[in-house]
Amino acid sequence: MKDSKFIKVRCGKCKNEQIIFGKCSTVVRCLVCGIELATPTGGKSDVKCNILEVLD
Repeated sequence: MKDSKFIKVRCGKCKNEQIIFGKCSTVVRCLVCGIELATPTGGKSDVKCNILEVLD
């Protein structure tokens, strides 16, 4: 069973919703406004926006 998940998040600036990987290896930016949504930490991502849903 995998422990890594995809996460549906909402940008705090433009309210765009997008799906990101729970263990990102690079900085994830909003596809609309470019604000930083998540940064890698070597394990789980440091998510800097609202998490709407964790997907299986």
